[in-house]
Amino acid sequence: MHLNLPINDFDSVNPPGRLYVVGTPIGNRGDITLRALETLKTVDLIAAEDTRHTARLLTHYGIRTALISYHDFNETERSTQLLKKLQQGVSVALVSNAGTPSVSDPGYALITAAIAAHIPIVPIPGPSAIITALSAAGLPTDTFVFAGFPAKKKSKRLRELNRLCNDERTIIFYESPRRTVTFLEELLEVFGDRTAVLSRELTKVYEEFIRGRLSEILSVLKQRTTLKGECTLLVTGFKEETGSISTSLQAELQRKLEVDQRRLSDIVREMALKYNVSKNEVYQEALKIKGK
Repeated sequence: MHLNLPINDFDSVNPPGRLYVVGTPIGNRGDITLRALETLKTVDLIAAEDTRHTARLLTHYGIRTALISYHDFNETERSTQLLKKLQQGVSVALVSNAGTPSVSDPGYALITAAIAAHIPIVPIPGPSAIITALSAAGLPTDTFVFAGFPAKKKSKRLRELNRLCNDERTIIFYESPRRTVTFLEELLEVFGDRTAVLSRELTKVYEEFIRGRLSEILSVLKQRTTLKGECTLLVTGFKEETGSISTSLQAELQRKLEVDQRRLSDIVREMALKYNVSKNEVYQEALKIKGK
């Protein structure tokens, strides 16, 4: 099969339906796009990870399109059924509970089967926890790697972390709130005490970003009795420890101390996160600049 098949490579007399891959809100229902709403209204069938969850979204927007389940436990069987419908001309929208289908969610099997059968695939872009968290984290965004959910088995999880520990890119993980503290402890052991950001409840009422060293984030979480909401964890990539403040950090810090009206502690925290340097080092450098 050729790669990059044209989407109109089908029998013009009996064309197949289209498979729409539709991004849905990760929290706030208002984040859904106008194009996504129009697609969900006009397709013949919606394949949903959890039909009850998606039904609430559809009801909110007055959409009455028929639903069929499509999740991890019926993905293979359901992909075969949906492929037949697509070949018969039925249009199908694929949605997950939150975000973009097939990104750490069901969908891959159906999409690859549809591509092999020359079914047109139409992406309808929408929210993604990866990009949402990265955009507001304050960590380097020019290059990053998405590592998904860590393995549930500890030995495999540690092997994955050891493979990633020398990666220089910002590293992004998804994790369940029940396992987040344990995972942070393992990260601290393998990666060292790097700068990181834990985001949770993205775009919801209790949205939160916890920024700091891995040890500092751990300390915050251990003071809580519970942790709720799916977590997106971002960790700075590997950098050689120089033990000194760079000239670029010095110059930016000096400019901020001259014009920035925020508290010194806020400026220090921002610079430490941006340059992956300890807050104490930045604070000492700020005192030197102020002394001059």
